[in-house]
Amino acid sequence: MSTTTVETSAAVSEAGPAPAPGRIQRRGDKSLAGSLASHGLLVLASLIALFPIVWLVFLSLGPDTDDYLHPGGIWKKMTLDNYAFVLQHTEFFSWLKSSLIVSLGTTVIGVLIAATTGYAVSRMRFPGYRKFMWVLLVTQMFPVAVLMVPMYQMLSDLQLIDSYLGLVLVYCTTAVPYCAWLLKGYFDTIPFEIDEAGRVDGLTPFGTFARLILPLAKPGLAVAAFYSFLTAFGEVAFASTFMLSDTKYTFAVGLQSFVSEHDAQRNLMAATAVLIAIPVSVFFYLVQKNLVTGLTAGGTKG
Repeated sequence: MSTTTVETSAAVSEAGPAPAPGRIQRRGDKSLAGSLASHGLLVLASLIALFPIVWLVFLSLGPDTDDYLHPGGIWKKMTLDNYAFVLQHTEFFSWLKSSLIVSLGTTVIGVLIAATTGYAVSRMRFPGYRKFMWVLLVTQMFPVAVLMVPMYQMLSDLQLIDSYLGLVLVYCTTAVPYCAWLLKGYFDTIPFEIDEAGRVDGLTPFGTFARLILPLAKPGLAVAAFYSFLTAFGEVAFASTFMLSDTKYTFAVGLQSFVSEHDAQRNLMAATAVLIAIPVSVFFYLVQKNLVTGLTAGGTKG
């Protein structure tokens, strides 16, 4: 052992053990203040988002029509009478049946058409395929007031006025263009080699689409289904124009029955709105596993 090594070791022993290195902050790590600030903003945003829902539920517990003017008095007289009245003395279950038929019909037909359209444009290079997608986008630029009269005339000629099928077809004209663009972007992220493998195994183009591509596109299909369902469930203008029978009103149109020329029964409207949110919440729960993935997956191709 050299003299230099002995002297260095002795110097280290006399100086004592080296201090432990502090925590190295890596790129992307947030400080305590930054973490608290971000969490505080998230909590605030959550409260802002939840406040209208909580407020609606609170108003639905007030028995009087003018309780919304004096909400502080609801605490002393909370009741479920509004919900009992809506369920027993209105056409609530007829509205529920109509809304589910129209919404689920729009979801099934709309997603099927949008999926086949998006897949065809994503995989096949037929003449005018780019212009076709832009034509779908242009159809979304027309306001409802412009489309109402020609659609009514077409449904009348087809004898589909006051029918569920007619309203489903009308809602598909709104849901299909957006969902086709959405699913086209999602299909672009699925490797083309999967289609080639399907053809090697003897599958037809439709067989490849149904057996190989659709199972991989569940997140995108979930987003398209959720959008189609909400489009049909909450729409008012078309439903109030094309559905003439009281028993065929959807929820959105049925809510209008609580608004008269001289009085608006806001307590009953609030209770009905809370009940209306239940089917939407159930549908969201069924698709929420794939919803976030589908919303982000179609944004980039890779």
